[in-house]
Amino acid sequence: MANLDGAVVLVTGANGGIGTQFVHQTLARGAAKVYATARRPRTWDDERVVPLTLDVTDPASIRAAAEAASDVTVLVNNAGTSVSTTGILAHTDEEIRANVETNFLGPLFLARAFAPILRQAKDAAIIDIHSALSWYAVAGIYSATKAALWSATNSLRLELAPAGVHVVGVHVGFVDTAMAAHAPGPKTDPADLVRIVLEAVEANQYEVLADEVSVAAKAGLSTPLESVYPQLTQGDRR
Repeated sequence: MANLDGAVVLVTGANGGIGTQFVHQTLARGAAKVYATARRPRTWDDERVVPLTLDVTDPASIRAAAEAASDVTVLVNNAGTSVSTTGILAHTDEEIRANVETNFLGPLFLARAFAPILRQAKDAAIIDIHSALSWYAVAGIYSATKAALWSATNSLRLELAPAGVHVVGVHVGFVDTAMAAHAPGPKTDPADLVRIVLEAVEANQYEVLADEVSVAAKAGLSTPLESVYPQLTQGDRR
């Protein structure tokens, strides 16, 4: 994927802070068209932007989007949801299902629906937005679904590489969006995140660690669990 010049991009969750930046910045890098999808798509002051209704949890909606956007060359799986509490045992049934369907099954089913289109395209790519929490299980079902998406992205990368489809996985800590409004501490500007991601796409990178939090989380995969989760040893009287 040398550049985005002439690309046709589909962005899920386009109404949010990260999604909106993907719309604007892919156009700035030369995209010919961007399908800006959402459950309730908004209007855009740019004829190159095509609002498209898409519910990533609805198989019929996914099929309809693939039919309507049959010229896509870059799929950005950005739509996501979170939870109100961090304890996986405290989540409601609805929260668990919503996270699994939105954060994991949605991107996977979209990739499957668009794979035949992308295989026929030139310079095709899929961008999956994961999280530093893919590697740090402190956000309950949200962490679990992002970890599952990370694994699925690795599988998609291997299966689509022979057809020339470049698959990029993105890990980032908190981003300054409405979803992370409750979170304390530093947050990445959505514009900075998307710039980093698109630079990585153009450089043919497979994985983006967008901040120090993500770098530390991945490094933790090779360390003892007690180091990653010191709470495991709290109160240990053995």
